[in-house]
Amino acid sequence: MAFFDLRRAEAPGRFEMPIVPSLCSGLGTLFGGCGLGALLEALEHESGRPTVWATAQYLDYARPPSVLDIEVNLAVEGRTVTQGRAIGRVDGREILTVNAALGRRESHLDGQWAVMPEVPPPDDCPPRVVQHRHVGTILERLDTRLADARNPEELPGPPGTGRSALWVRFTGLDMSAGALAIVGDYVPFGVSQASGQRAGGNSLDNTIRIANRVPTEWILADIRIHAVHAGFAHGLVHLWAQDGTLLGTASQSAMVRAWRDEPPAARTVGR
Repeated sequence: MAFFDLRRAEAPGRFEMPIVPSLCSGLGTLFGGCGLGALLEALEHESGRPTVWATAQYLDYARPPSVLDIEVNLAVEGRTVTQGRAIGRVDGREILTVNAALGRRESHLDGQWAVMPEVPPPDDCPPRVVQHRHVGTILERLDTRLADARNPEELPGPPGTGRSALWVRFTGLDMSAGALAIVGDYVPFGVSQASGQRAGGNSLDNTIRIANRVPTEWILADIRIHAVHAGFAHGLVHLWAQDGTLLGTASQSAMVRAWRDEPPAARTVGR
């Protein structure tokens, strides 16, 4: 829980997380994947079981300096599966709600039918450019490479195929539900790649399904935008280990927003 600086509070089932710039997006608000990741860490810690499925609904913005108060309620604790929810609040105001199923079951059935896209290895991919608004945010804690994507200076440009891909590596966070929640929050990144426009979005939700957890230095975010219409974007992300293991999938809807105009970035992530 060190990556999020998540702390157990005095009351049972309660946790606290300071909201700091390094957990925020370029908008200066808590990055949705960090919010989901922290609540999943709390749910796993309280239940003692790994996440199978979780969905977050983002209700309001949270800005530093403040503290996210997390309340965990394990509604049903079965022999192999726990169903629970966690609510994150700031000063009594509800910021996000997470519903989740956690557990593990023994089964002889095992297989993977999704196919990882063919992309260059991380060391052969250019770094993602950090815009000025991203300095000091969560993006500076991620080593991000463009496996199949365009940097901001290449936009606007022609529309894409709806598919894009990023390699992502963390510092200080092992393979976990929290790590996958952060990388699974990359559907808005795909809006610019699909449309060819300088636009992204604010997540309304993030639903993550965890298939497998294997050690991997890099995670490939295989982003697929399905549609952009009436000011909203809808898509999903397949999350891959370097060896081709499907770690999980995440789906989102987001409010589409044009990027703020700003000077060209002076630095890059990863090099």
